[in-house]
Amino acid sequence: MGNNKKFVHVAMFSGGAGSAFVANHMVQTYGKENCILFFTNTLWEDEDNYRFMNEVSNYIGLEITERIDGRTPEEVFHDERFLGNARLAKCSEELKVRQTIIFLEDELRNQRDLVPILYFGIGPHEKHRAVNLKEFYTHFPIEPIETRFPLIDLFREDLDAKGIIQEEWGIKLPRMYTIAEQLAENENNENAKIVLKNGIKGFSHANCAGRCVRGGFQHYATLYALWPERYKEQEEMEERFRATFKKDVSILKKNSGSYTMKEFREVMEREGFEKFLFKEDADIPCVCSFS
Repeated sequence: MGNNKKFVHVAMFSGGAGSAFVANHMVQTYGKENCILFFTNTLWEDEDNYRFMNEVSNYIGLEITERIDGRTPEEVFHDERFLGNARLAKCSEELKVRQTIIFLEDELRNQRDLVPILYFGIGPHEKHRAVNLKEFYTHFPIEPIETRFPLIDLFREDLDAKGIIQEEWGIKLPRMYTIAEQLAENENNENAKIVLKNGIKGFSHANCAGRCVRGGFQHYATLYALWPERYKEQEEMEERFRATFKKDVSILKKNSGSYTMKEFREVMEREGFEKFLFKEDADIPCVCSFS
């Protein structure tokens, strides 16, 4: 890279606590005039995510730079004729990754002659994901793009980003992290109390309002228990895809075969959702969690 190039520091803002903390660190280190708070919108986000992101934006003094494909995940599935699942989520590729690459290559590099450096809110327990992201941004763009992971490289392992954001910044976290606690306490919701008793406070990540196609049995049992209307939306989405393309496909899998949201709901109605709260999902959250 030539010395005449100007660097720009880009926080990949997912709307979660880790990326919020990293964005603030980045701005404090390099100055907001040299930083971008970047968010790609799937149009499926929970309404409280936007509240959180706006409050973080105001706190760190940097406006959100948002890019939108314009399609929802369901529209991507229909365009690609492929229903997203735990192994392959085209929604992430199209709505998140593609929009990010266009922004980095076209807007920053070509139009503004800037060299982007990307910052991710991935913690020490997720080092393998940092390796994957570093590998991706080394080989996929036209020229390699540097990636940085301050939560791994700079801070102690027991850093409580969520606590700092709530207690020191005075910003409530997205409700999806603690929705079971909130429903149990504020609405005396019996399902939420059961979920809480099983050690689940909410969702592990706050993407797509709980409708992430990379979720497994525990994730969707939690969604069914806490937000049955959202489970129903996902079930109907899956049924529309199956009917349109006349394919026996599903988001969930059982015995290597399709297992529809409708089938899973009927089992939970007969046997209870509680037994599936113990069936811990494979630890493969969507790339949306970090981009």
